[in-house]
Amino acid sequence: MPPWGWWPLAFVGLTVFSAIEYRARTTSERFFAGLLFGCGWYLPSMSWMWFLTAPGYVIAALLFASLHGVASVLSGHTRFDSSHVVAAPALHTLAETLRLSFPFGGVPLATLGISQVAGPFRSVAGLGGVVVLTWTTWQIGALLARRSHRYAGEKPWRRAAWVGFAALILIAPIAPNGSDSGRTLRVVAVQGGGPQGTRAINTDPRDVVLRHLEATRLIETPGDSDSTDPIDLVVWPENVIDVFDFEASREFDEVVAEAQRIGAPIAVGITEDVDAQNFTNAQVIVTPDGRVSGRYDKVRRVPFGEYMPLRGVLAAIGAPVDLVPRDALAGTGPALLDIPTSNVVERAAVAISWEIFFAGRVREGVERDAGFVINPTNGSSYTWTVLQSQQIASSRLRALETGRWVVQVSPTGFSAFVSPSGEVFDRTGVSEQAILDRVISMRTGHTVYAQVGDGPWIALVTIVLASCVIIDIRRRRSPYTDRR
Repeated sequence: MPPWGWWPLAFVGLTVFSAIEYRARTTSERFFAGLLFGCGWYLPSMSWMWFLTAPGYVIAALLFASLHGVASVLSGHTRFDSSHVVAAPALHTLAETLRLSFPFGGVPLATLGISQVAGPFRSVAGLGGVVVLTWTTWQIGALLARRSHRYAGEKPWRRAAWVGFAALILIAPIAPNGSDSGRTLRVVAVQGGGPQGTRAINTDPRDVVLRHLEATRLIETPGDSDSTDPIDLVVWPENVIDVFDFEASREFDEVVAEAQRIGAPIAVGITEDVDAQNFTNAQVIVTPDGRVSGRYDKVRRVPFGEYMPLRGVLAAIGAPVDLVPRDALAGTGPALLDIPTSNVVERAAVAISWEIFFAGRVREGVERDAGFVINPTNGSSYTWTVLQSQQIASSRLRALETGRWVVQVSPTGFSAFVSPSGEVFDRTGVSEQAILDRVISMRTGHTVYAQVGDGPWIALVTIVLASCVIIDIRRRRSPYTDRR
């Protein structure tokens, strides 16, 4: 897993685990094999959660590891005596899929799919997203673990799995992936820089604004720039401005002045007060003529970061709920922002921070004809680069799934441009002040995944699993079964 990962190691790990899982003979052996495998996966790769909630980190890692323990137990059932090589990957894929929506609306972090965004099979994401990429990766590991198995009843299953894998690999590169519309957009991403490991409750919000104003002033005006392309959009990170009322603030006037100087709209991350208990987290478009022309309020909030689940219960047992003194209000609008440029209004899909881990948030904008994606984020609360590296990997996955450019911008890193093929450009360092300037292509059309989403693929995995049960039951009842 990022930041340490190298994609071939996923296949090594899954091959070794699949061999151990198959050889386990008792229910407890199978459960603890899956549990320990999951702990080795999640405890390092979800360590960023320690900075939100240390008890929650331990509970979450054990919970998700236990899902794979249960999957291992189910895969060892006698009804999968010949189909284990197919049934086990399907069960573990469904265990991973459960994390896309449970608990607290989903915690789709440290997924197996993001470990493969640099690997040779990443184009599969354009067909079936993280579900099919996970399934394919796990299936290869299981096949490699059983390559020398001599049980005759398993051969048809292995043959079918190899054929299915080959079909995916051959179809993925030629499947619809969107296309360039012929229009381009010059986008400048602004990273203000500053220390990591900070929280809003012990930081002066004005310092963050000043850093981003300072960085923005490094952007050359049209008359000073050597580029023949005018700047079309400047993007600031998530919640850089924290005020009671943005349009009545001095920060609004400062952003308008920069938009006028540059001659381009600025997408700004703002946090506004609602009352003593609530606030909003939004990305707004500020135009050079002094208007807020569009607004998107974040829908997927970070549990224990932007709101406190079960606040009353946790407070009653003495949990430090004051670390999140107010809850963010969830937005209800579509994940879109319209960008007024000099020639045409371009549409951007918007995934604020945490939302980039949810493919549905990006798909929502792309389904409504967004030509690119912006991901304003804020990773400054976290020390190390575990979460930030996984977020870059998730941006790569979203780009592959939708066939769109992704612009990720953070106050302290990482910021980057990601191409529709998943390549990363101009990635910044942690804490540095930087401006990223790139001309990107507006895209049109849809990938298969952007059109159908996760539902059909989850159904397909379930059907494959059900087929394993039915065929193996019939096979055991047949008087001609070879039980060697």
